[in-house]
Order: sequence, then C-alpha cells, then structure tokens
Amino acid sequence: MNASLSAALIMIHPILRISLTLCLVASALVVGGQPVNPNPAEHVVLVVWDGMRPDFVAPQFCPNLYSLATNGVFFRNHHPAFISSTEVNGAALATGSNPGRNGILANTEYGPEFSYLSSYATEGIDAVRRGDSMTGGHYILTPTVAEILHDAGIATIMAGSKPVAQFHDRSRVKTTSAQKQSVLLYEGKTIPRDLVESLKKVNDDKVFPPTITQPNTPQDNWTTRALTKSLWKGGVPKYTLLWLSDPDKSQHETGVGSPTSLEGIESSDKNLGEVIKALKDKGVWEKTDLMLVSDHGFSTINRTPNVQGILKKAGFSAFTKLEDPERGDVMVVGLGGSALLYVVERDDSVTRRLVEFLQTTDFVGDIFCRLPVEGTFPFESVGYATTTNAPDIILSLRWSAETNAYGAPGLMTTVGGTAGKGSHASLSRFDMNNTLVAHGPDFKRGIVSRIPSGNVDVGPTILWLLGIKPAETMDGRVLHEGLSRSIAPMPSADVKTLDAERDIGLFHWHQYLKFSTVGSTRYFDEGNGAASHR
Repeated sequence: MNASLSAALIMIHPILRISLTLCLVASALVVGGQPVNPNPAEHVVLVVWDGMRPDFVAPQFCPNLYSLATNGVFFRNHHPAFISSTEVNGAALATGSNPGRNGILANTEYGPEFSYLSSYATEGIDAVRRGDSMTGGHYILTPTVAEILHDAGIATIMAGSKPVAQFHDRSRVKTTSAQKQSVLLYEGKTIPRDLVESLKKVNDDKVFPPTITQPNTPQDNWTTRALTKSLWKGGVPKYTLLWLSDPDKSQHETGVGSPTSLEGIESSDKNLGEVIKALKDKGVWEKTDLMLVSDHGFSTINRTPNVQGILKKAGFSAFTKLEDPERGDVMVVGLGGSALLYVVERDDSVTRRLVEFLQTTDFVGDIFCRLPVEGTFPFESVGYATTTNAPDIILSLRWSAETNAYGAPGLMTTVGGTAGKGSHASLSRFDMNNTLVAHGPDFKRGIVSRIPSGNVDVGPTILWLLGIKPAETMDGRVLHEGLSRSIAPMPSADVKTLDAERDIGLFHWHQYLKFSTVGSTRYFDEGNGAASHR
C-alpha cells in the first residue's frame, strides 16, 4: 500500500476505513518468495501454553515439552508481537501479521464504536460479534490461517480454554464444505452450538468448569479431553489448534517461578502428553508436525503506580471511565506492563503536554506517540499504524533484570496488579522472549536455533507445511532454518538499537528500543527508558 493511500485512510470514518483497507490489502498479492512445500504435511497441531517462558523448559518442570525441544527444534530467540499480551498475540498467531495490520492493538482498547464511555475487552464476545457485524466479518482485518485453509477446502478444529481461541475462526455463517466441517471451541462454547452436549459426555457429563483456579487444571483438562476424546473422534484434521490457559493463570496470581506456577506448567505438560498419546493411538504421530508456542513471556510485579491519579495531580483530566467526555480528557487504559492513553478529540496540545510530563516520571520505560514529539518513537517503529482507532500515546512501563522471591529474573512496573504477582505486556526482555518448539517429520532434529523468530512467523510456517501459499503478504516469514526439507539459505539477523532523548527542565530523558531483523521481518527484543537529573 503506497504512502498517499495510507495517509488518506487516516481521514476516513473507522468502519469505512476498515473496509477500504481490506480491499487495498487484498490487492497486494505475494510476488516471488519461497515455493510452497512440495510434500505437504498430513497433519499440523499447534498447542499454545499461555505465558510460558522459555527458561522454564526443563525436564523437572515439563518432561513432554523438554523431550520435544531436545528431539526437534527449540527456537530459543523467539518473540511475541508487541504489545506482549494474549489478544495481540492471539491475532498475530492467527494471521501472521502485526497489530498495525490485523487491527488488534491490545487486550483492552477504547473506541466509541464499541464502548463510548469506557474501554472494552477485544476478545469479548460482544466486541467480536459487533466488529464482525459492522465490517462484514472483518473484525480482524487480515485473513486468519484457518480462513485461508477453509478457502483451500481444508477443515480445521480450533479449541481453547480461553476466549482468544475464537480469533482464529469466528464465523457463524458456514457455506463451504470445509467451513461446515470445521469446529470452534472456546471457553466451553462451540460453533456450531449443538456440539456442546457431546463434549460434556467425554468430560463425565460435566459442563465446562465456570471457575478459574490456580493452576487452571480443570478448564484446561476439560478442553483437552473435549478435543482428543470427542472432536478428534472421527479423525485428526489437517490443522488443529489447542490453547491452554496455564501457566498464565497461575503466574498472574502467584508470580513467576512460584510453586503454584510450576504446577501450572506441569498441568499443561500433562495435557500435552494427552495430545501426543491421542496422536499415537490414532496412528498419526509419525505423520504430524507438532508446534508448541506461547503467546508472550512473563515478569513479576514490583511497583504499581496509580497512573490516572498521578496524571490528575499533574493537572490532566484523566479517567479510566468517562462520564460526559470533553475535548482534552484523557482515557487511561491499563494493560499491565503497558498503557494506552487516548486524548478526546485528538487535542494535540494535551498530547504534547502529556508526553513532556511522562518524560519526567519514574515509572515510564518507552513512549510511542501519534505525534512527532522529541524523545519519543513513532507508532510505526513498533509495528503500529497511525489510524483513527489508535491511541494517542502508547506507554511501555519500566522494568529491570532483578530477580523475584523465587529467583526468577524480570521485575516490572504495572498499571494495576499487586506487587509479587505476575504480569506482562511490556518491552521487558522477559516479556518479549517467549517459547516456540517444533517437532515432526518436516522439522530438523536436535537443533537449538538462535536466529530471531516470532509469533508472526507461526502462521506462514503452518501454511507452508500444509502446501498452501497465501494470496496476501504476511508480516511473518517461513521458519526455513528449522525445516528438514527446505532448500532456502540459512537466514541471518541484523540487530539495531533506536535511541531517543530530550532535555526537559531539570531532567534528561532517554529511551531505547532494540530490535532484530531477518529479511523484512522485525522482532522487538527489548526497550526501556529513564529520566535523570541533569
């Protein structure tokens, strides 16, 4: 898409802009690149362990995952998309595109089309259904892997104990044979809806457990059993997704490395064992490429400043819920290790004053701004586009490599939360390094790859494995360095650091953003900043 068209989109109403964006993106066909796999895989299974850090891949915590990592490919330099949170990376895994293209900017956003006075959860059923209704099925702006496979006549099963699983296959309108054979299971609900009773039967006639626990074994066990005992009863399809909620649920409540969090890892590993057993029992283990990925890394909370209160004391009209919004009001949307700031009616003078004040605080790490303001980075530097539904400021809060009470490195400042518990979503290197392991006939054996990779690469790689070439370009790349039959040359990485600084009164502000690039794909390694007296 050329620059003039991109600029024109900014001035268009959000819903019309979305529709026009889709038309323009659809015209950008792939040219050149690697050919598709000449010998397509028979089965691909993607398992997500929500919040799994790669430094916990060890035999004492997760023997099944450790075995896959030592006998397959362990992508040790793997990255989530920023913001490093579940819904952002659920969309990145589903589409192979960054937030600026797929439209899911954060777990929680603000937009009058969805919620005029308060923020809304991007994975909430109301937001998803409303968004698809307003855009003709394009709440997520770019096609998902499941949708691409359906267009190619390939049926899928998407199953998750968390609602983010619906990002992969949301449609209730089934017209093709592949769509009608495909199933979505999310948080105990199904599309088509009448499948729920059959899933209860294989779960001792019990409904999906309504209560989240730490570890969240009941919900994850129910979902895994529903998949392996019922949804796979008639056979394993070409592509299956299983999204498990731990260790995320346990780490949020008890901190990284806590006994409960380690139990969460063990719980997910047992469910991984059930998946492997089912594939072996069905005689397809040797014909299946199994990929295990996490959506993001994790850190431990050490500070929880009241950002809204701090802004109010500094003279800003800051709110977490608007009453009767006026020009210049600031909506603060907390995301754990990050925050979005929306200035009502795009009052640029307020935005600039906000930035200047934030550059003197002790809780901000990196500042990304819609406007070109000294000492900040533009949205584009971190994969976001300056569109009408974007915030005015994105904050990544400050972090350090210090250890917590359990010896796990990575402490962070968050909006909300409790010191000692866990969170993520920042540019901490511990949030921005997550897990990817691949095992199967199409992957090399016994390899630890330190070439940068990311969640945006998972979709393109799955499509390559299944012999499908997407009609549209993706932000991610095929992970040829891990493929056993690939003839592509070994990729190399270019590592760079951006710096921005500014003198403000008695303070000097400095921030940095470190990133790696492989080909045209960029991965964010870490970023941080600080204000110091001059």
